[in-house]
Amino acid sequence: MNSPKYYLAIDQGGHASRAIVFDQHANTICQSEYNIDTQTPQPGWVEHEPEQLISTTFQAIQSCLQTLGADKQYIKAAGLATQRSSIACWNRNNGKALSAIISWQDRRQAEWLQQFQDSCGLIHSKTGLFLSPHYGASKMRWCLDNITAVKQAQQNNQLIIGPMASFLAYHLIKQRPLLADPANASRTLLWNIDTQDWDETLLKLFGIDKDILPPCQPSSGNFGHLAIDDIDIPVTVITGDQSAALFAWGRPKPLTAYINIGTGAFVQRTLREIQHSEKLLTSLAYKNDTYHCYSLEGTVNGAARALQWFAEKFAIKDIEKQVAECLTTPVTPPLFINSISGLGSPDWQAQIEPQFIGDGDINAKLLAVIESIGFLIQRNLAEMEKTNCKPDNIIISGGLSKLDGLCQQIVDLSGIKLLRPQEHEATATGLAYLIAELPLLWPGFNKPKTFTPGDNQAIKQRYQQWSIALEKIITDKT
Repeated sequence: MNSPKYYLAIDQGGHASRAIVFDQHANTICQSEYNIDTQTPQPGWVEHEPEQLISTTFQAIQSCLQTLGADKQYIKAAGLATQRSSIACWNRNNGKALSAIISWQDRRQAEWLQQFQDSCGLIHSKTGLFLSPHYGASKMRWCLDNITAVKQAQQNNQLIIGPMASFLAYHLIKQRPLLADPANASRTLLWNIDTQDWDETLLKLFGIDKDILPPCQPSSGNFGHLAIDDIDIPVTVITGDQSAALFAWGRPKPLTAYINIGTGAFVQRTLREIQHSEKLLTSLAYKNDTYHCYSLEGTVNGAARALQWFAEKFAIKDIEKQVAECLTTPVTPPLFINSISGLGSPDWQAQIEPQFIGDGDINAKLLAVIESIGFLIQRNLAEMEKTNCKPDNIIISGGLSKLDGLCQQIVDLSGIKLLRPQEHEATATGLAYLIAELPLLWPGFNKPKTFTPGDNQAIKQRYQQWSIALEKIITDKT
């Protein structure tokens, strides 16, 4: 009898650190999750505690290994997927954190970035991104200018600053590697999508020394070993959460649109080669020695984060229960301009305040927030169709994908059939597929729930009203 093959997927997200062990048939063998805290010390600031991210990730891994017992010997390899665009500063000699983890949601440098408006075209052509405070360069510059420990470390040639994934890999892997993978390096505004390395012109533009950045490497390789308990587990994949999510059901298909809804919502279409869009992101989703995959990506900053904002604003303790109630209440909601954490694609407006247009009770307003997530997703789907053919179908995943009403809204607005797999946590499953070296036989989703377009004139009319209101607000702001 052949021994099983297990793969350890480590998923560090905006709400929790998770470890999941899969077998070669994509079955979950065991999993563990530890929540993390998010601090917002000032308006527009979003941070995590570095030591908590490290400790909760270790705890999640150790919990899985304890559950496996003697079967942990069957773990062939591990991989790490993290939230992209988050930045860390640390001492290259001892790994000590020199700053908070500055989240991708953080917008503290939005005003500072305006001085680079004339370089928007250059930045987009080199990186596939747009000038935005969500990406790493402005966060790095803030740390270099404002944190004494960071300044001192740079003076002493001890500073490393880079993607949170690089910081976490340094602490998880006993060889203490310094590296930056494409998915995370590309979210700094400093990584050239053509050369797949740090770009000298952009480094000079933002005043960042290449010597303080971790060296760039492909998504897969022999990165070292996890130092956990009494076994060494090779780490062979490091990537971003949304990049991994694309591979949850095997190699992604060009005629499928992939939507993953977590803290934010992300809409992706795969590309064979680099294709730049006027308003959407171009990314290198994955690269190894024999295979590469680019993607065209739209980003909605306020998905679960918008619901969290609503819960905080109206002092709701159980937001999930409130969501379930509002979705079954027959009510016409107001409109909600969902600029939580700033407007992402295709508008790229960091400093528009969230606002309701029209009146309604708390359930009506909550429904407006949920609808706004669907509206922003549709705005990105429509933008993609300007340069790409209409997809045959949509595959949706992530925590908020379990909301039938949201799924039906996306379908009614887009006119595209939507499939929702039973396993909605795509990041870890896709990461396991990559760790397993992209096997030809990887189970697709079994008996997905299918949503088909309906003639919902009410939602289409509200979407038109919302689009007009949003355009006016953007025009007035600019």
